[in-house]
Parts: sequence; structure tokens; C-alpha cells
Amino acid sequence: MSEPATTIILASFGLIGLAVAALAMLKGWQGWLEVRRLELAGTRREPRGEAADLIEMADLRERVRKLESIAAVIDL
Repeated sequence: MSEPATTIILASFGLIGLAVAALAMLKGWQGWLEVRRLELAGTRREPRGEAADLIEMADLRERVRKLESIAAVIDL
């Protein structure tokens, strides 16, 4: 192959590689921006039913009872 043709082929492959890398970085940047957008929006809780609230309250009461029993054993 002649010298100019080799140079053109190598330059073409270099340009294609650069374009692929740029597209991959752009996709990553867009994903990172989406993550930041979701973080800034915060987590929105869906409305729960009354049963879920009662279960959570029972769980919290049980945890408080356990902590109180631990605190009763410790003498300061």
C-alpha cells in the first residue's frame, strides 16, 4: 500500500475511535445528570394505607420497648 493511503486509513480509524469515545462519554454524562436530577428532586413517598401506618407504629413501639429494657439494665 502507498504511504498516503496508509496515513488516510490510520487517520480514519483514529477519527472513528475518537467519535466512539466521545459518544460513550456523552452517554455517561447524560446518565450522571439524570442521577443528579433525581437526587435533587428527592424521594417522593407514595401514599400508604392506614394498615401500613399501624404496622410501622407497632414496629417503632417494639423498638422503644427494647431500648428501654436495655437502658434499665445499664446502671450509670
